[in-house]
Amino acid sequence: MNCVDGNSRAPDSIVKTLKFKLVIAYEGTQYAGWQVQTSGVGVQQKVEEALGRLFPGVKRIHSSSRTDTGVHALGMVAHVEIPAAEFKMPVAKLALAINAHLPEDVRVLSATRCRADFHARFDAAGKQYRYFVWNHAAMNPLLRRQAWQVPRKLDLAAMRSAAGLFVGKHDFKSFAGTRSYEMESTVRHLTRCELKRSGLLLTFIIEGDGFLYKMCRGIVGTLVQVGQGKIAAEDIRKILASRDRRVAGMTAPAQGLVLWKVFYKSKTGNPKSKVKHEHRAG
Repeated sequence: MNCVDGNSRAPDSIVKTLKFKLVIAYEGTQYAGWQVQTSGVGVQQKVEEALGRLFPGVKRIHSSSRTDTGVHALGMVAHVEIPAAEFKMPVAKLALAINAHLPEDVRVLSATRCRADFHARFDAAGKQYRYFVWNHAAMNPLLRRQAWQVPRKLDLAAMRSAAGLFVGKHDFKSFAGTRSYEMESTVRHLTRCELKRSGLLLTFIIEGDGFLYKMCRGIVGTLVQVGQGKIAAEDIRKILASRDRRVAGMTAPAQGLVLWKVFYKSKTGNPKSKVKHEHRAG
């Protein structure tokens, strides 16, 4: 388990810091991604500033992952260590207190005590991303910041066939953006890649043990081009094998992508999701 109960917790009087697990949601349109930036504002900066107003001893929070400029999150997980001497409120009030100092497009959904050895990034067993496409000639104005408009009719059967070929352990270099450094490995294991439709809204659900830079957006852009007849569904295997970004499809725009949830393993080693929020397009 990630969180501690009253029976397993050391008395606050003998510990220097208390560790908390935060689940954070944000609308990423106005931000240069999650991470603190040298130019532009990252969501992390806003959360750290809010925490700093409440607890001056807090300097840094550690997240489960990063998101790029314009990408959203419903289930970003982070941990923070708060000096025990500064923490004077009930734990149940912590999320509310942090939110009072955050802009409206960033919210802490929950804040709970966690084990002293819990790490939001290194303990993560996997993540789920969702990508939203509005498939109509007229854009839904309510989704203009949360979905990519694809105006022409798509071949959903071909897209679903292609999506299934991404499931499993593959080298995803053909679908990743270029970084300034060489990755140690570009092999990742996807456990889910599927497409759902609700009226005019298409939802891509992509789940796996890890993701490369812009990998989800590369997969979605390629699947949309399969739906447009520009790429054959059966070519996905050849594109994966090529390890060449130039032969895959386009990179879908940022605004349709949401970090939906992060999975963690229980202490017994069984995968267990600690972030389950099935109520927002993300």
